[in-house]
Amino acid sequence: MTRRASAAALAGVLLSLAACSSTGAGPAASEGDAAGDGAAGSGGPAETATCDWVAARSGNPYAVDVAPPPEEVPAEGTAALRVVTTLGELTLTLDRAGAPCAAASMLHLAEEGFFDDSPCHREVDSEGLQVLQCGDPTGTGAGGPTYAFPTDVDGSETYGRGTVAMANSGQGLDGSQFFLVWGDSTLPPDYTVVGTVDDAGLAVLDVVAANGNDGSLDPSPGGGAPTVPVTITAMTPVR
Repeated sequence: MTRRASAAALAGVLLSLAACSSTGAGPAASEGDAAGDGAAGSGGPAETATCDWVAARSGNPYAVDVAPPPEEVPAEGTAALRVVTTLGELTLTLDRAGAPCAAASMLHLAEEGFFDDSPCHREVDSEGLQVLQCGDPTGTGAGGPTYAFPTDVDGSETYGRGTVAMANSGQGLDGSQFFLVWGDSTLPPDYTVVGTVDDAGLAVLDVVAANGNDGSLDPSPGGGAPTVPVTITAMTPVR
């Protein structure tokens, strides 16, 4: 398989990652959105971005009703999320400057308790795609909020170890599902990079990766439920 063909195949794997954000895919498709360092301290007005929150695909029985964040969101600095899981704690650093709407959505959903008691439903350990996927409170791979927002990419995105990115279904919209990269992954730049996971989080991911998955999602979209289950028991903004 050529490098181009391999990248295309991997894209197809993740394009099925977020049925909840799709305008066309059915719920059977499996996936694929506080305080921080804030402004730079210039004393001027804070940078903001306007987010286009839209209704997620109608008729999805796995959608969880939740109102979107405000349209105007911070667009500079970073914010942090403390994530408590059944395998340990981790911290996500969200890039408000690079992905303001995705960062705002994750913070908003965390404040709403949206992620609490949600299983990370999918682990993939194939060559070129090594991720743990979380963010669906239903644990089905088709769940998410009743709103969505445009995928935010510029073509320069890469997905190295420690990256946190939004999963999507190929319709140009993101929801709540995200993937944590534990091994460098070769993907086209089609997924919003929203931040990074800390070293403690990588240690948790390494435990999950070492035990693999049950293969329940092979051959498509690939991978399966982690053999060692991991559940997000709480996700809260770090103030």
